[in-house]
Amino acid sequence: MVHQQDPSQSLEVEDVGSNPAPGRPIGSLIEARLSRRAALRGLVGAGAVGAFVETLLEGAQAQPLAVPREGGPSSLTFAELRQQLSQTHAVAEGYDVQMVIRWGDPVLAGAPPYDPRNLTAQAQALQFGYNCDYLDYFSLPMGSGSSDHGLLCVNHEYTNTNLMFPGIGEGRAARGRTNREQAAVEMAAHGMTVVEIRRENGTWRSVPGGSFNRRITMHTPMRISGPAAGHPRMQTGGDPSGTRVLGTLNNCAGGNTPWGTVITAEENFNGYFGGAAAETGPEAVNHRRYGVQRNATWAWGRFFDRFDLDKEPNEINRFGWIVEFDPFDPESVPVKRTALGRFKHEGATHAVSHDGRVAFYSGDDERFDYLYKFVTARAWRPDDRAANRDLLDEGTLFVARFEERGVLRWLPLVFGEGPLTEANGFQSQADVLIETRRAADLLGATPMDRPEDVETNPVNGRVYVMLTNNSRRTAQQANPANPRANNAHGHVVELIPPGAGTDRVDHTATEARWDFFLLAGKPGLDAGARYHRATSDNGWLSCPDNVAFDTKGRIWITTDGAAENAGIADGVWAADTSGYGRALTRLFFQAPTGAEVCGPRFTPDDRTLFLAIQHPGEDPGSTFERPSTRWPDFRDGEPPRPSVIAVVKRDGGEIGS
Repeated sequence: MVHQQDPSQSLEVEDVGSNPAPGRPIGSLIEARLSRRAALRGLVGAGAVGAFVETLLEGAQAQPLAVPREGGPSSLTFAELRQQLSQTHAVAEGYDVQMVIRWGDPVLAGAPPYDPRNLTAQAQALQFGYNCDYLDYFSLPMGSGSSDHGLLCVNHEYTNTNLMFPGIGEGRAARGRTNREQAAVEMAAHGMTVVEIRRENGTWRSVPGGSFNRRITMHTPMRISGPAAGHPRMQTGGDPSGTRVLGTLNNCAGGNTPWGTVITAEENFNGYFGGAAAETGPEAVNHRRYGVQRNATWAWGRFFDRFDLDKEPNEINRFGWIVEFDPFDPESVPVKRTALGRFKHEGATHAVSHDGRVAFYSGDDERFDYLYKFVTARAWRPDDRAANRDLLDEGTLFVARFEERGVLRWLPLVFGEGPLTEANGFQSQADVLIETRRAADLLGATPMDRPEDVETNPVNGRVYVMLTNNSRRTAQQANPANPRANNAHGHVVELIPPGAGTDRVDHTATEARWDFFLLAGKPGLDAGARYHRATSDNGWLSCPDNVAFDTKGRIWITTDGAAENAGIADGVWAADTSGYGRALTRLFFQAPTGAEVCGPRFTPDDRTLFLAIQHPGEDPGSTFERPSTRWPDFRDGEPPRPSVIAVVKRDGGEIGS
């Protein structure tokens, strides 16, 4: 996600809160669910384990109980960090942090050395891009399962203009001050990187110029596929066919497919496009629901017509999609898969169902927006990679409605069904997908508290949804007994599809159960905060964002926004998901000031945890000349550099064990 330091500026791009009628937020449903349990079980209050007894027992049946340890029942063995704010990172005792790759490091052959005072678009297109978010690791050779040699795939979500260029000033307003060349550098710093990496003598290194290495930028040709491909609303002066587009932007989280491709999510696309047409053009209703404004946050439209809605009114409709590409083929053409819907995708994580069909879960990262699931029409074929090439073009997109009594219903977004008809302005399935948010509004989906990463636990088959926060929810929008109005700290919801915990889990089902894993904030201080009762003074967290699971099914949560909302650094917290240590979160890693931690990814052997350190130094008043930190190099006169790190255990063992 795009980080928020100044709430008054957050309206510029990501969190405009465009849902015109948010209805009953999920916070009130959570409180009603907890209240029901309290009545049935005599549960205790904030910070106690009582609210989770029912699900804890269910989880304990799904796999062996966690091994108790001194100081609590968690199976995690590392000593917790002390919560703090610092100019540098910190990791649990017994672990080391290795630098894998930094902004400006060479990726492609011929890349010049990093020179922060002489940035050019040509150089940036050959170097590692800016704010790294989603990470993925693919073993080399393909399918080998190697944990020592692989491809690192990285999203570059956005740019901190004030930290990239000298003399441009502070804050987000700097984005409007760029000249043409600086805007071109920013465009080249967006997108993705694929880079070969190796672990030799216990140390991870990138391989500049590797044969698989690739940079994907705003100039990379891409294909548009699925129901919206070729639709008149997708056609532009540069592409009358409506099937070709240049580039991808604001790529936040992502995922992969069972057939070995990357799917990257376009999130806050609205901030890059501007013009009077945002308010007065034929797409004004569509633009309003996505938070598009007359004055764009980035200045690109001053120099490149495609970002000016008055000159290219349809270009924006070609962003906000899921993009798929093959990391093992540097010449492959990325594809925007319109069947998965258009919204501010935080990610798209797959789960294979019992019948071989594949579900992809994705959150729409904005206050009062929704959780989605796409289910392929056909089963994937493990023995025929080519047969899966266009599997994401056919299937059904669903949006979630959470009900009391722990019932979740998936509502299909299908043209001609229910309110998705010509009477409501939809002429085809393409219209439904281009205006996914408005279609979901009409179906009565549940407005969520900023749904971000969604991941499936490989051990128990349950799905975990990170809900970062919703400080704009009013008491009037919540249940009168709901203590989570003005939800500054977020929470984690657990989805339980039919058959979870067995080999017959059904991720295609239109009904599931839902429960609550934790409510973030400090127990005893923040109303409604709930974890395991043994959670320490350092174990509570704020603003869950991304998530990963190790092979034991333990959850590793990264955060974004903890500093401004809770006065602690963002970092990584881990916990068991079942047994007596369920939801007993423990602090493992802390980021440098201004940074969030995202993209957690384990190697297959659980001995390396890759982390993306995004926007270090993104603090109020921070500039190129006077950043709040110069992490990771701490060289005088140089700005901070977003980077990918590898966390390893000094004895070579498994992370957390």
